[in-house]
Amino acid sequence: MNQSHPKDTPTGLTHFDAAGQAHMVDVGAKPATARRAVASGRIRMLPTTLDTILQGSARKGDVLGVARIAAIQGAKRASDTIPLCHPIALTRVAVEFDIEEGDHAVRCTVTAECVGQTGVEMEALCAVSAGLLTIYDMCKAVDRGMRIEGIGLLEKDGGKSGSWRAESA
Repeated sequence: MNQSHPKDTPTGLTHFDAAGQAHMVDVGAKPATARRAVASGRIRMLPTTLDTILQGSARKGDVLGVARIAAIQGAKRASDTIPLCHPIALTRVAVEFDIEEGDHAVRCTVTAECVGQTGVEMEALCAVSAGLLTIYDMCKAVDRGMRIEGIGLLEKDGGKSGSWRAESA
């Protein structure tokens, strides 16, 4: 079996072997360390849609409550969604929603944590996506023009590469 290192691959990307074929990265020799990732994104909507969410009067129920559960579930199922993502044992997933009234938006920020051999960036990003998509699903009957935007990693800690912070964070 060819055990190539990312620098030995044509692109330097970790999910391709020396022949350029996709593969799941071998993390078996890596030490388990505390890992943490924070991701965020937002959904913009009509002012009346935001009012509906804030008043709790959406026909489908508590929009942010359901979206919180969806975000947690999204983090737990990241490896089912992303083909080469390792399944990991999460130790914590925290979901926060902030209302951005001036932009008629809801921001979702997720912190995902584990003690393991690979990071939790994909779990945090999948969680944000699932939370925002759930808001869209629950409110689409009154506002199909909602826009999900700005999903990205804000910070990560742990592992060989240490800490990283987005410039805008």
